[in-house]
Amino acid sequence: MSRSLAFRIPQLVVGLALYGLAEALIIRAAIGVDPWTVFAQGMSHATGLGIGVLTNVIGLGVLALWIPLRQRPGLGTVLNVLLLGPFIELGLWLLPVPGAVWQQALLFAGGLLLLAVASGVYIGARLGPGPRDGLMTGIHTRLGWPIWLGRGLVEGTVLAVGWLLGGNVGVGTVLFAVLIGPLCGVTLRLFGVTARRRPAHPERGGAGRYFAVPAFAAALAARLVSRTRASEPASTMSATERWDPSSP
Repeated sequence: MSRSLAFRIPQLVVGLALYGLAEALIIRAAIGVDPWTVFAQGMSHATGLGIGVLTNVIGLGVLALWIPLRQRPGLGTVLNVLLLGPFIELGLWLLPVPGAVWQQALLFAGGLLLLAVASGVYIGARLGPGPRDGLMTGIHTRLGWPIWLGRGLVEGTVLAVGWLLGGNVGVGTVLFAVLIGPLCGVTLRLFGVTARRRPAHPERGGAGRYFAVPAFAAALAARLVSRTRASEPASTMSATERWDPSSP
């Protein structure tokens, strides 16, 4: 094993561990999560399985979609599928359920910032994209769609399905869609992942392809939030009481 690889593999694992913890912080905040986690939460409601297990299962299913798109997974892709779910479950086990709105806001802000840092760490290892990012790249490569369009359609679909199954769409979902791109733009540069202005090949295009943030996803999340609030009866229950991600 080369010295470079001996350093990059631990960096990848640390990045995935931080990413799982960041996801757990955002889930515990219970004010809305990213589209793929909304989908995992909805599937958890439907199947009774834990979010961490379903994150692995969904990742494996997305990885299967790489086959017709002729994408090749890297070591980072495989470890993402295997490790991210357990790290999320570990984070949920360690973190208490917040009892006040300010605690929810603090958990969400901390999770969002940590997720941006974690993205810089694990992507900076350059051992292959996660299954979801590779799916966007494959759609772009094989179908010729812009990454923002492919990402918007895929994430908009999983967001809508997850919401219909009971996933937690809220103001945090909108904030995630709006803020994660700029935050990751900063952290990816800090870890040496830079985007080229006109990449010769989309698979080598740097950081830009990972976090193109479609306004479509943010607008859809906002629409779902407004519909959810309109359909809810008047209640004094907090967001945490309505959704406890650790419950079966």
